[in-house]
Amino acid sequence: MPAKPAQTGDIRPVALADALGERYLSYALSTIMSRSLPDVRDGLKPVHRRLLYAMQQLGLDPQTVAKKCARVVGDVIGKYHPHGDVAVYDALVRLAQDFAQRYPLIDGHGNFGNIDGDNAAAMRYTEARLTAVAQALMDGLDEDAVDFRSTYDGEGQEPVVLPANFPNLLANGATGIAVGMATSIPPHNAGEICAALLHLVKFPRATIGKLVEFIPGPDFPTGGALVESREAVTAAYASGRGSFRVRARWTVEKLGHGQFQVVVTEIPYQVQKSRLIEKMAELLTTKKLALLGDVHDESAEDVRIVLEPKSRNVDPNVLMESLFRQTELETRFPLNMNVLSARNIPGVMNLREVLQAFLDHRHEVLKRRAKFRLAKIEQRIEVLDGYLIAYLNIDAVIRIIRSEDDPKAVMMKRFRLTDVQAEAILNMRLRALRKLEEIEIKRERDALAVEGKELGRLLKDEAKRWQKIADEIGEIRKRFGEKTEIGRRRTEIADAPAPIVVPIEALIEREPITVICSAKGWVRVFKGHSDDLSEIRYKEGDSAKFALKAESTDKLLVLATNGRFYMVPCDKLPGARGDGEPLKLMVDMGDAEIVQSLVHKPGRKLLVAASDGRGFIVAEDEVVAQTRAGKQVLNVGEGVTARACCPVEGDTVAVIGENRKLLLFAAADLPEMNRGRGVILQKYKEGGLSDVKVFNLAEGLSWRAGIGVRTETDLQDWVGQRAQAGRLPPQGFPRVNRFT
Repeated sequence: MPAKPAQTGDIRPVALADALGERYLSYALSTIMSRSLPDVRDGLKPVHRRLLYAMQQLGLDPQTVAKKCARVVGDVIGKYHPHGDVAVYDALVRLAQDFAQRYPLIDGHGNFGNIDGDNAAAMRYTEARLTAVAQALMDGLDEDAVDFRSTYDGEGQEPVVLPANFPNLLANGATGIAVGMATSIPPHNAGEICAALLHLVKFPRATIGKLVEFIPGPDFPTGGALVESREAVTAAYASGRGSFRVRARWTVEKLGHGQFQVVVTEIPYQVQKSRLIEKMAELLTTKKLALLGDVHDESAEDVRIVLEPKSRNVDPNVLMESLFRQTELETRFPLNMNVLSARNIPGVMNLREVLQAFLDHRHEVLKRRAKFRLAKIEQRIEVLDGYLIAYLNIDAVIRIIRSEDDPKAVMMKRFRLTDVQAEAILNMRLRALRKLEEIEIKRERDALAVEGKELGRLLKDEAKRWQKIADEIGEIRKRFGEKTEIGRRRTEIADAPAPIVVPIEALIEREPITVICSAKGWVRVFKGHSDDLSEIRYKEGDSAKFALKAESTDKLLVLATNGRFYMVPCDKLPGARGDGEPLKLMVDMGDAEIVQSLVHKPGRKLLVAASDGRGFIVAEDEVVAQTRAGKQVLNVGEGVTARACCPVEGDTVAVIGENRKLLLFAAADLPEMNRGRGVILQKYKEGGLSDVKVFNLAEGLSWRAGIGVRTETDLQDWVGQRAQAGRLPPQGFPRVNRFT
C-alpha cells in the first residue's frame, strides 16, 4: 500500500458547521464594526473618518486651495482604507452634497451631483477641501485627545475616533445596513441639539419629553414639513425606534379668471426630483390622478414643481392629499438609532443616551487635552527655567562651552540642570542672549505657570470641566446654530394633518366602460357604454356570457359556483385589445366557474340562490372580499353549486327552473342572512334552479327577447307561495330559461 503523505503545518479536523459559523461571525462583526454602523461619539463610519483624516493630513483646511478628489481618494485607499476607489469616492461625494448632508463636511468644487439623482463627475474632474464643521470634528486631534491605532499595513497611524467638537451623529444623521442589524438616523438642527446638550449638562436626569422640547424633530437639508404628532415623536425618541412622516411644502399661486396652480417648493429628504415627476407623469398617463391636469418642472437652483389642476373647481387640499397618498410627496423616514458605543458595542440608544454619550466623549476629550497641555507646559517651564539659569550665569556658561570637552555634563553638575535644560541651553542661538529675550522668557514662564495652575484646578474639579464643556457647546451653537444662515431650521414642524376625505374620483379618472365576459371566463373592458355588442369577437369555441355597463372607478362583484364572492377593481381589468384575460387568474377561484357579475354598490341587498332551489337575501356589504381568496356566502355541497344572484330591487321574486316552471312570490318571505343554505325558493321533481330575479309586480316582469326587452304585466297566474312548483312561463319566454 502506498504510504500516506506527511502532514505539514497545523491541520485540525473541524466540523463544517463550526467552521462556517466562525467565519460568518467574523464577517458579521467586521461589517458591523468597520463598515455599516456609526460611532455614537463622532457619528462617523470608518470610511468617512479616514477621508477627513487623510484630507487634514494633506492640509486641505477651509482656508486652503482645494485639491483633486483623485489625490484624496488615492491617499485614503493607499494609507488607510483598503477598498475600491469607487466606494471611497462615493462616500466623499455624499459628504459634500448639501442636499444629502445637513451640515456638509467637505467643500466640493465641481459637479457633485444634484437632487434629480444625477451622478457626480469623475474624481479627476472634481476638487475638495474640508469645511468648518469637519475642522470642528478634528479640533484637538494633535493634542492626544483620542487614541490612535496602526493602519491596515502597519506603516502609519489613524485615529480610532475623532474628538468631535460638533454633535455630528444627530446633526448629519446616518444610514447603514449590517449583518442582522441596520441603522437609520435622520439629520437634526445643530442649534437645537446644542440647546438640548446644554440642558442635559445642567439637568443630567432630564426626561425625553423635556429634551423633545429642544429637539422637536428632524431637520432635513431639503426642507419639507414634519407632520407627526408630538406624542409620536416623543415615543420614537424614547425607544430609539420609529418613523417620521414628512411631506413636501407647497403653495397656491392665483392666476387670472379664477384659475390657480399649486407650486411645490420643497420635497421630502432622499427623494429624487426627476423620479418623483416621472411617477406623477405615469399616474397621469394611466388616469390615476383625476384631479391633476399637468405637471411641470420649473426648478433652477431651487425646487419648483408646478401642478396644474384639472379645473378651477378642484380643491387644492384634496388635490394634494391625493398626491400625498400616491406619490413620494409624502414619505416616512425611519428612526433606528443603532450605533456603536464608546466600548465598540452595537445597540439601539434613545435620544438622551445618544446625547449623554456625546457629552461623555467631550468630557474625556477635555481631560486628555488638559493633561496633554499641562505636560507640555511643564516641559516648557523646565526649559525656560534652564534659560533663566543660563542668563544669570551667562559668562560661566560661555566659558564652560568654550573650554570643556563635555560641557553638557559640567553644566548639569555645576548648575544642577536637568538633561532637557542642558540640551536646550546648548541649542540656544546667540541672538537669544539679548536682555530683551530674558524679559520675554520671564513673561512666558509666568503666563505658563498661571495656565498650568488653571489646568490643574480644571482636572481636579468636575464642575469646572462641565462648565468648560458647556462653554464649548455654546461656541458651537454660535457658529452653526439657528441664528446663522447654515443653522436656520429648514423642515417645518407641523401638526398631524387633519383627515381629508379623498373621493375615489380623485384617485382614478371616472369614465364609462363596458365589461365583457365570455362563457369561458375571459374578461376585457371596452371604453364607453354600448348596447351593440354584435361585432365583438371571441376565441374559437368561446362565446358571450355577460356584458356590464360600469365606470372605471367601479368594482366588479363576482359570484362563483363554489358560493364565494370575489372583488375585482375595474381599473385592474385588461383592455379591449386581444381576447382579454381569464378572470379566475385575477382571484383565487380555483376550478370554480363564474355564475354572475355585478357592479358593486355599497348598501344594496342581493338575492343569492343555489342549483337545488335554495337561497336567501344578503347585504352586499357583507359579501365584499378583502383578499384574493374571496368570501364564502352560499354553502354548497355534493352536486349543489351557486346558480344565480341578483339585486333586491322590488317586492316580488321570480324563480325559473330548469324544468321551465315559473314561480312568483313576495320578497318579504325570504330571510336575510350573512351565510348559509337559505330556504327553498322553488320545488323540483327533476333538474334544479335556472335563474332568479327581483322586480316590482306592479311594473311587470321583463326579460330579454332577441335584441329587445319584453315586459309581461298580467302575472296573477304565476303568483303563489314560496317553495311551490310554479307553472310554465308566458308565451315567448326564452328557451334558455334566463331573464337576461
